[in-house]
Amino acid sequence: MGLISRMETVFKAKMNKVLNRMEDPRETLDYSYEKQLELLQNVKRGVAEVTTSKKRLQLQRAKLIQSNEKLEKQARDAVAANREDLARLALERKAALQQQVDGIDREIVELEKQEEKLIASEKRLSTKVEIFRTKKESIKAQYSAAEAQVKINESVTGISEEMADVGLALERAENKTEEMKARAEAIDELMEAGTLEDLTGGRDDIERELAKISTQSSVESELARLKAEAGKEPGKAKTPEEGKGPEEEKEV
Repeated sequence: MGLISRMETVFKAKMNKVLNRMEDPRETLDYSYEKQLELLQNVKRGVAEVTTSKKRLQLQRAKLIQSNEKLEKQARDAVAANREDLARLALERKAALQQQVDGIDREIVELEKQEEKLIASEKRLSTKVEIFRTKKESIKAQYSAAEAQVKINESVTGISEEMADVGLALERAENKTEEMKARAEAIDELMEAGTLEDLTGGRDDIERELAKISTQSSVESELARLKAEAGKEPGKAKTPEEGKGPEEEKEV
């Protein structure tokens, strides 16, 4: 087992040395920068999706408001025509639509909060990516200059390739450490600000029953108001037969 373990250690050391020679820190930095740009694009897409959802709800709300206004007019016309049954039906439908409007309003508020968080997160991440890009270019320039200087010095002084590898390995480790720090900070910022809350959720039976009572009460109040505006005293609604005139009864 001791011999096998030593062979594995030697093999790993040799492979690591080969990989170090093949790896260019400048390419690693460029790759890390591209991954950060992809992350930034994902955040921007998230902002666009939330904004689109909010706009869709706003358009749906506008249609419901138009329907409510139409039902309000129908209820007024029905009261004026002594058709309290039609007025009641119109008001019931209006109350149901109003509940939908109220639900959409709550969803729009939640989406606006999420939109603000994502926009703030996108701005912070964009700043970090730009800082990383500037530092990346600076490190690449320094690396290229150092690489050229090493080659010149080696040709002049005859420094061995093994000694040069030591300096390159140290520089590569420093570059990779800085890269990982920048990536970790960017991901932490996104996780802090990009968590979406669940906007779905149903109501239990008690809430539904209470909603029905509230709706009925609203309908009665609306009906009383319309009758008052029409100058009609509250009382028993006239049926279609009671609303007929003498001439219509004779024709029957």
